[in-house]
Amino acid sequence: MNEKELVSMAKNGDINAFCTLYGKYKNKLYSYAYYRLANREDAEDAVQNCVLTAFEQIGRLRKEEAFSAWIFRILSCACASAIREQIRRRNSDSIENAEILPFSEDNTEERRELRRALNVLSEDERNIVLLAVVGGFKSREIAKISGLTAGGVRSKLSRSLAKMKSELI
Repeated sequence: MNEKELVSMAKNGDINAFCTLYGKYKNKLYSYAYYRLANREDAEDAVQNCVLTAFEQIGRLRKEEAFSAWIFRILSCACASAIREQIRRRNSDSIENAEILPFSEDNTEERRELRRALNVLSEDERNIVLLAVVGGFKSREIAKISGLTAGGVRSKLSRSLAKMKSELI
């Protein structure tokens, strides 16, 4: 069964079809959220919020073929909300209440380097890179998610990757 048929079935209330769709996207969704939020728990929460929202709102999806861009748009909004919450917590927590944990749970040098390179990017740039690399979206699909033009996405992606490359060299 193809994705378009699964989306159509999910729109008509088929829970198993929605679960199959989730199974197809869960790793990409989590990877995107993890690299955007830099925290395992926040990433899991953002994906959970995204999936719940998608499940509740799938009937409103107009075009079945737009499912992947639609669910990543929902996740992008969930991540933005999580970032606002991270900032709020950071601004309101005192140092005495802070947990002493390493920044990253990743032990590999490559992942630390990737995180360092991603951190030189602005939030918009990081979002575009993650949608392209982790999400596998084309520039016109990223444009729909981000509200930019496809040309603007290609330009930002090119500049962002060049920034990352210079950081890694």
